[in-house]
Amino acid sequence: MYLNIAFVFGNLTRDPEIRAMPNGNNVASFSLATNRVWKDTKGAKQESVEYHNVVVFGKQADLVSSYLKKGSSVLVQGRMSTRSWDAPDGTKKYRTEIICDRLQFGPRASTGGTGGSFGQDSSAPASASSGSKSKAPAPQESAALDTIEYPEEDINPDDIPF
Repeated sequence: MYLNIAFVFGNLTRDPEIRAMPNGNNVASFSLATNRVWKDTKGAKQESVEYHNVVVFGKQADLVSSYLKKGSSVLVQGRMSTRSWDAPDGTKKYRTEIICDRLQFGPRASTGGTGGSFGQDSSAPASASSGSKSKAPAPQESAALDTIEYPEEDINPDDIPF
């Protein structure tokens, strides 16, 4: 058995481009940026950014073109696909993309963090659900996020009901 699944949560690097296929269905494409933060061996904070090309078909393409713009956050679930073509200069070009099966919109920055989500299969109709308001931590609070404080109480295994 083989498995080809990609989960990516990031921010759009450009506005989605929507096109119509010959059969009348829409297709939208956009690019997501994801980052990774870690500390190197000397304790210095390091950061790297990856860029992912995403392709969305059908009704989800319409939703993407209507609601997402550069800077919007989105969770994408799909499969990896690489296509190739011959460039006009005679070289062979390759492009690896995530073909989106499901997507979920992240919090909207313009409304103060109210989250709307669209997590739909490509065959399911779109429905919105409201999320709770969340506020991004201020830069001075980032040091407090580096450690997790666990409660001091001990858990007795005999108290677990199963």
